[in-house]
Amino acid sequence: MILPATAQQNNGLCGQCAMRARATAQPPPKRTFSGKYDDADWHYGGDFPSDLPNAAGATHIGMFVASCILQGLVGELHAEDFPEELEGLQSREITPGAWLIAACDEKFTDEELNDEGNAFAMDYYYSDGAQYLSDYERTLCRGLKTAYHAQDTWESFDKIDKVIRERFTEWRKRIG
Repeated sequence: MILPATAQQNNGLCGQCAMRARATAQPPPKRTFSGKYDDADWHYGGDFPSDLPNAAGATHIGMFVASCILQGLVGELHAEDFPEELEGLQSREITPGAWLIAACDEKFTDEELNDEGNAFAMDYYYSDGAQYLSDYERTLCRGLKTAYHAQDTWESFDKIDKVIRERFTEWRKRIG
């Protein structure tokens, strides 16, 4: 299943748009990175399921960002300016998608992660060959109406976090 392509912003595509372009054999438009990897509000328009709250558009993003942050790839912005919000994520008082909404204004930008985290995000989340969304769908979305129906829970997080951590380890080995 392919997440609906609903977003094009700042001459760039979110991962879902790139995935849709690959699946339909249409080349994606040339992208330039604007500093924003993804934005929940790019998702809850167009083909977004009417039976879900807008917050469901943040789940896939929050899962990735939370995994990176909990692996120590947190950016200075959160570590220095928002330690209380970061503590809520680390203590699991708030789910990854809810944290992204509350602490990141629904956006995944290069400020969320440190340099190593951004390099990993560019490769695994954002690049033309990015595998994150395929991994997310395979891990959390089987049998669901759409990928947006994946639950923003710590149980879901634990499943996808294992995959993200494996990909991160592989990526580190690959880049040396």
